Amino acid sequence: MANTAKAYILIECTVGRTKEVVTGLSRLKGVKSVEAVTGPYDVIAIVELNTLNEIGDLVTQYIHPITGITRTVTCLVV
Repeated sequence: MANTAKAYILIECTVGRTKEVVTGLSRLKGVKSVEAVTGPYDVIAIVELNTLNEIGDLVTQYIHPITGITRTVTCLVV
């Protein structure tokens, strides 16, 4: 995609829910990559959409409601 907005979404999950979160995220439009990781976060997702507002809407309307997600941090690519 040319001229797209991109972000890394750092996600903390409820214990035992990481696999479900990864599956749920991978089904969303705009999510290009989802990986379970070690460290302070459980999952990192890379998202690309047309605008920063679309990324914000994706996070608040579709990512936050996924069962098992307790916290997210969105890092926009500059």
